[in-house]
Amino acid sequence: MSMTGHNQGAAHNGGGADLIKDSTDASFVADVIEASKTVPVIVDFWAPWCGPCRQLGPAIERVVAAAKGAVRLVKINIDENPAIAGQLRVQSIPAVFGFKDGQPVDGFAGAQPESQIKAFVERLSGTRDPRDDAQKLVDMGNESLKIGDMGGAAQGFAQALQLIPDYAPALAGMARCYMQNDDVEGAKGLLATVREEDRAHPDIVGVQAALDLAAAGTLEDQESAQLQSTIAANPDDLQARYDLAQALSAGGDLEGAMDQLLEIIARDKDWNDGAARALLLKTFDAAGAGSPLSVAGRRRLSSLLFS
Repeated sequence: MSMTGHNQGAAHNGGGADLIKDSTDASFVADVIEASKTVPVIVDFWAPWCGPCRQLGPAIERVVAAAKGAVRLVKINIDENPAIAGQLRVQSIPAVFGFKDGQPVDGFAGAQPESQIKAFVERLSGTRDPRDDAQKLVDMGNESLKIGDMGGAAQGFAQALQLIPDYAPALAGMARCYMQNDDVEGAKGLLATVREEDRAHPDIVGVQAALDLAAAGTLEDQESAQLQSTIAANPDDLQARYDLAQALSAGGDLEGAMDQLLEIIARDKDWNDGAARALLLKTFDAAGAGSPLSVAGRRRLSSLLFS
């Protein structure tokens, strides 16, 4: 931030709360390490020549002031105080660290929109549920999965797990990434880490269902073609339809599997003691309870059962 921003921060020192202040290498322990044992402290490393600092500094001050004592802000000019920045391995500025209980626990580099700064302050002060941020990252990961961007998906899920290491939706998403890369064992290993109380989470249930379906094994193209020929010749060969549905679901073609299973139910609601319905429900789980595919499939199933 500029010297103007620097002086604006110093002006806050007159307040009893002492929320925003300038600090030095010499006073860092008292102003940050010791102070953060009582209230979380944000440290903003800046320099007068840094353009992005002039954008970030006032925004941080506004957010800290609005937090009304939930956090404090300490600003350090690295031109005059390079030692602490060096110890924290600051590579570029602005660089912001959040300290709690005497330790750096969060941080970011570069100018950020005020909404992100507010989220950072809320996380540091404990007024924001980290699950909100984790879920946003999971949602981004799931969107990347839909378009086949495995790298983007894995990054989103990994960042969510950094916030909450045992977050079930993120573990489920990462397991799906493993499966997309044909690493079934990796997916199983990840699901083995899920807490017992999270095993009924819809996302975990969905991945487990996908693993169960994959375990049935796919068919060679020639075998699938034979089943399709059998069905074309005899549409009432429900066993052939079921075998094809199993193979399709194991290979990830859940929509194709659903079509075959729904056709079985349309022809015989109770065929093979409800085997088609049971497999269909598992494909719904594998696709995701709220996915358009599952929603449409459940609607078709209801119309068949209650027509």
